[in-house]
Amino acid sequence: MPLALFALTIAAYAIGTTEFVVVGLLPTVAADLGISLPDAGLIVSVYALGVTFGAPVLTALSGRAPRKALLLGLMALFVAGNTAAALSPGFETLLVARVLSAFAHGVFFSVGSTIAADLVAPDRRATAIALMFMGLTVAIVTGVPLGTWIGQAFGWRSTFWAVTGLGLVAFAGIAALLPRHLAAPPAAPLREQIRVLGSGRLLLVYGMTALGYGGTFVAFTYLSPILQQVTGFGEGAVSLILVLYGLAIAAGNIAGGRIADRDPVRALTLLFVVQAAVLLLFTFTAVSPVPALVTLAALGFLSFANVPGLQIYVVQLAKRHRPGAVDVASAFNIAAFNLGIAVGAWVGGRVVDSALGLGLTPAVGALLVALALGLTLWSGRLDRRAA
Repeated sequence: MPLALFALTIAAYAIGTTEFVVVGLLPTVAADLGISLPDAGLIVSVYALGVTFGAPVLTALSGRAPRKALLLGLMALFVAGNTAAALSPGFETLLVARVLSAFAHGVFFSVGSTIAADLVAPDRRATAIALMFMGLTVAIVTGVPLGTWIGQAFGWRSTFWAVTGLGLVAFAGIAALLPRHLAAPPAAPLREQIRVLGSGRLLLVYGMTALGYGGTFVAFTYLSPILQQVTGFGEGAVSLILVLYGLAIAAGNIAGGRIADRDPVRALTLLFVVQAAVLLLFTFTAVSPVPALVTLAALGFLSFANVPGLQIYVVQLAKRHRPGAVDVASAFNIAAFNLGIAVGAWVGGRVVDSALGLGLTPAVGALLVALALGLTLWSGRLDRRAA
């Protein structure tokens, strides 16, 4: 594998860390800025919304830009966003800084995937893309717990400075290692992009993605305060628990791909049933340390296990209903994942701020996953009717 791929992987690691590390730092940020936990949860929501709505627009606008210059510009924007976050004097400026980082996130993975594939022989393209995206998985396993520990020990701004340093390393690696001349793939006509959003079958799957993936984030966004205030763990234990959660996520992502290979609808039906049940169970086990850890490991496994199936299913349906825009349909599903994060974090904030309270966020998350299950059963019935 060319060294340029590892520069892309480092960039993916930095981006994945900055997206999810806030989850472990919400109580610290809230206390330092003098805001409530639901308001702090907006730091997660606005980032996800920035990826959801900013990435498609910016990707379209930058379609003709030289690939290497575009990636360098994106990493410069990422560094600027995290630097602004570290220097933010207040809550509002922190939200703006997060949006800047989110814009870089969405376009980077859209453009980076095609660049990774072009760097290797045709029979190694899937491996190259997987290597780049491995940066995201490793970020969840190591970057998020480490960033949480840094923030708890030295202040949350130190975490953003550390991520800024990673961004600079990635910028230098891309500048030194990425070839200067990289062909830009032809963009799908605007007409085809609009037609994707006009497909009822694809919109149904996007709903499955947003609700099924986002349901976990109702509780996951507030996992750190749940562990400290409901379960009774100390602040220092949260980082170690996030390592456990990250390892479970990595295992679930691999297993989910194998489960969904043959029949994604059947796999998603099973996964959503179990995911909703585990979220509901966590409502009751969160009050006791050992049962809470066991349930969290299961929840981590399930929360990303549905990702391969949802992505595979979108591609299958796009080939049947919008064959001229399969890549666009797949990209919109990535946007649906981030929309789910934003909705889940926002709903979780409303639950925390209501009479239901922090302890019932998993139960509300289970309700969203149950809605995704209903859409999955509906979509499966439409498939059988069409067959």
